[in-house]
Amino acid sequence: MRRWGTAIAAIVLASAGLAGTAGAAQAVGTSSAAACATAWGSLDRTDPALSGKPLENIRTGQNECYDRMVFDIKGATAADRIGYRVGYVETLNQAGTGDPIPVGGGAILEIKVGASSYDYETGKSTYPGKARQPLPGVDVSGYQTFRDTRYASSFEGETQVGLGVRARLPFRVFQSDGHLVVDVAHSWNAAS
Repeated sequence: MRRWGTAIAAIVLASAGLAGTAGAAQAVGTSSAAACATAWGSLDRTDPALSGKPLENIRTGQNECYDRMVFDIKGATAADRIGYRVGYVETLNQAGTGDPIPVGGGAILEIKVGASSYDYETGKSTYPGKARQPLPGVDVSGYQTFRDTRYASSFEGETQVGLGVRARLPFRVFQSDGHLVVDVAHSWNAAS
């Protein structure tokens, strides 16, 4: 299963033109540390947009410099803004109830995506996440940075996920062709 996830992540990286940075740096003879330069920081990132489109899937992948989580938004294109709030928290508290949800790892990254886990018009589920449970179909065993995943809720147009990571590490958030991408670096010192 992890092989498929890695293969899909590689295809997404290649098709979005994101894999070129590490490859180009190594092609000109720079060190691996230079290829993994991650001046991203660990402060909260926010874009308040609500896409109005439903979440379809969440998947993960690995890179030599970071671990990646991708949120697939059904029907979203590069022209659609996908809102988010991503930041480290002491405890993951379920939106709507405030109930704490245990997440394994040395630090917890709370990710709220401006897309619900259900279709607004039909009310039917578009993503099969269950509160307090690991993300369906996602296995992060063997990852360098990721330790655990937990689905928290879909509340008021946002889907909330807890990502357990090894430690509080630098991360970045960006949108690519209708997908929201969260990368968490393997280290602070830019070495993989």
